[in-house]
Amino acid sequence: MKTVQQILNVKPLQVFSVTEGSSVLEALHLMMEKNISALLIVEGQKLLGIFTERDYARKIILHGKSSADTPVKEVMTADPITIKPTDSIDLCMEIMTEKHIRHLPVANEGQLLGMVSIGDVVKFIIADQKLTISQLESYISS
Repeated sequence: MKTVQQILNVKPLQVFSVTEGSSVLEALHLMMEKNISALLIVEGQKLLGIFTERDYARKIILHGKSSADTPVKEVMTADPITIKPTDSIDLCMEIMTEKHIRHLPVANEGQLLGMVSIGDVVKFIIADQKLTISQLESYISS
Protein backbone atom coordinates (compact mmCIF):
# COMPACT_ATOMS: atom_id res chain seq x y z
CA MET A 1 0.00 0.00 0.00
CA LYS A 2 1.34 3.42 -0.97
CA THR A 3 1.01 5.94 1.86
CA VAL A 4 0.93 9.68 2.44
CA GLN A 5 4.28 9.37 4.21
CA GLN A 6 5.87 8.38 0.89
CA ILE A 7 4.72 11.67 -0.61
CA LEU A 8 5.98 13.62 2.41
CA ASN A 9 9.37 11.90 2.09
CA VAL A 10 9.97 13.51 -1.30
CA LYS A 11 8.52 16.95 -0.51
CA PRO A 12 10.35 19.77 1.23
CA LEU A 13 9.44 19.78 4.92
CA GLN A 14 8.14 23.35 4.83
CA VAL A 15 4.59 24.13 5.88
CA PHE A 16 3.49 27.63 5.00
CA SER A 17 0.98 29.21 7.32
CA VAL A 18 -0.46 32.42 8.73
CA THR A 19 -2.47 33.17 11.85
CA GLU A 20 -6.21 33.76 11.82
CA GLY A 21 -5.61 37.46 12.49
CA SER A 22 -3.52 37.92 9.34
CA SER A 23 -5.17 39.88 6.58
CA VAL A 24 -6.25 38.14 3.41
CA LEU A 25 -3.83 40.42 1.56
CA GLU A 26 -0.91 39.19 3.71
CA ALA A 27 -1.95 35.60 3.00
CA LEU A 28 -2.15 36.27 -0.74
CA HIS A 29 1.31 37.86 -0.74
CA LEU A 30 2.78 34.78 0.96
CA MET A 31 0.98 32.48 -1.46
CA MET A 32 2.35 34.46 -4.41
CA GLU A 33 5.87 34.56 -2.97
CA LYS A 34 5.94 30.78 -2.38
CA ASN A 35 3.98 29.96 -5.56
CA ILE A 36 1.36 27.97 -3.67
CA SER A 37 -2.41 27.99 -3.77
CA ALA A 38 -3.26 27.26 -0.15
CA LEU A 39 -2.06 28.20 3.34
CA LEU A 40 -2.70 26.57 6.67
CA ILE A 41 -4.06 28.75 9.47
CA VAL A 42 -2.37 27.90 12.75
CA GLU A 43 -2.02 29.21 16.28
CA GLY A 44 1.07 27.72 17.89
CA GLN A 45 0.90 24.07 16.83
CA LYS A 46 -2.90 23.98 16.49
CA LEU A 47 -4.42 23.76 13.03
CA LEU A 48 -7.42 26.08 12.85
CA GLY A 49 -8.17 26.15 9.15
CA ILE A 50 -7.04 26.43 5.57
CA PHE A 51 -7.20 29.37 3.17
CA THR A 52 -7.17 28.70 -0.56
CA GLU A 53 -7.41 30.62 -3.80
CA ARG A 54 -10.95 29.25 -4.05
CA ASP A 55 -11.80 30.84 -0.68
CA TYR A 56 -10.45 34.14 -1.97
CA ALA A 57 -12.45 34.02 -5.18
CA ARG A 58 -15.71 32.95 -3.55
CA LYS A 59 -15.60 34.78 -0.22
CA ILE A 60 -13.72 38.01 -0.95
CA ILE A 61 -14.06 38.96 -4.62
CA LEU A 62 -17.65 37.84 -5.10
CA HIS A 63 -18.76 39.52 -1.86
CA GLY A 64 -16.97 42.77 -2.57
CA LYS A 65 -14.80 42.56 0.54
CA SER A 66 -11.40 44.22 0.89
CA SER A 67 -8.38 41.90 0.99
CA ALA A 68 -6.47 44.40 3.11
CA ASP A 69 -9.23 44.82 5.70
CA THR A 70 -10.52 41.26 5.99
CA PRO A 71 -8.87 38.86 8.44
CA VAL A 72 -8.25 35.34 7.19
CA LYS A 73 -10.44 34.03 10.03
CA GLU A 74 -13.55 35.40 8.28
CA VAL A 75 -12.97 33.51 5.04
CA MET A 76 -10.88 30.45 5.88
CA THR A 77 -12.30 26.95 5.87
CA ALA A 78 -12.34 26.08 9.57
CA ASP A 79 -11.53 22.59 10.86
CA PRO A 80 -10.26 21.21 7.55
CA ILE A 81 -10.28 17.50 6.82
CA THR A 82 -6.90 16.04 7.71
CA ILE A 83 -5.14 12.82 6.86
CA LYS A 84 -2.50 10.78 8.67
CA PRO A 85 0.90 9.83 7.23
CA THR A 86 -0.17 6.18 7.37
CA ASP A 87 -3.27 6.80 5.21
CA SER A 88 -3.22 5.45 1.69
CA ILE A 89 -2.79 7.50 -1.47
CA ASP A 90 -6.08 5.97 -2.63
CA LEU A 91 -7.82 7.43 0.43
CA CYS A 92 -6.40 10.88 -0.42
CA MET A 93 -7.77 10.65 -3.95
CA GLU A 94 -11.13 9.48 -2.65
CA ILE A 95 -11.43 12.34 -0.13
CA MET A 96 -10.28 14.97 -2.63
CA THR A 97 -12.71 13.71 -5.27
CA GLU A 98 -15.73 13.32 -2.99
CA LYS A 99 -15.23 16.60 -1.12
CA HIS A 100 -14.05 18.62 -4.16
CA ILE A 101 -10.90 19.77 -2.37
CA ARG A 102 -7.33 20.08 -3.60
CA HIS A 103 -5.35 20.18 -0.36
CA LEU A 104 -5.20 17.93 2.69
CA PRO A 105 -3.23 18.83 5.80
CA VAL A 106 -1.30 15.90 7.23
CA ALA A 107 -1.36 15.49 11.01
CA ASN A 108 -0.47 12.78 13.46
CA GLU A 109 -1.67 12.82 17.06
CA GLY A 110 -2.38 16.55 16.83
CA GLN A 111 1.00 17.44 15.34
CA LEU A 112 0.94 19.11 11.93
CA LEU A 113 3.39 17.36 9.58
CA GLY A 114 2.69 18.90 6.19
CA MET A 115 0.17 19.27 3.43
CA VAL A 116 -0.56 17.16 0.37
CA SER A 117 -2.04 18.68 -2.78
CA ILE A 118 -3.82 17.00 -5.65
CA GLY A 119 -0.72 17.79 -7.71
CA ASP A 120 1.48 15.93 -5.22
CA VAL A 121 -0.80 12.89 -5.39
CA VAL A 122 -0.98 12.84 -9.19
CA LYS A 123 2.79 13.32 -9.50
CA PHE A 124 3.38 10.43 -7.09
CA ILE A 125 0.96 8.12 -8.90
CA ILE A 126 2.54 8.87 -12.30
CA ALA A 127 6.07 8.24 -10.97
CA ASP A 128 4.91 4.99 -9.34
CA GLN A 129 3.25 3.82 -12.56
CA LYS A 130 6.38 4.62 -14.60
CA LEU A 131 8.45 2.56 -12.17
CA THR A 132 6.02 -0.36 -12.43
CA ILE A 133 6.08 -0.21 -16.23
CA SER A 134 9.87 -0.10 -16.25
CA GLN A 135 10.07 -3.10 -13.92
CA LEU A 136 7.60 -5.05 -16.05
CA GLU A 137 9.53 -4.23 -19.23
CA SER A 138 12.75 -5.43 -17.60
CA TYR A 139 11.08 -8.60 -16.45
CA ILE A 140 9.61 -9.30 -19.90
CA SER A 141 12.87 -8.65 -21.77
CA SER A 142 15.01 -10.81 -19.48
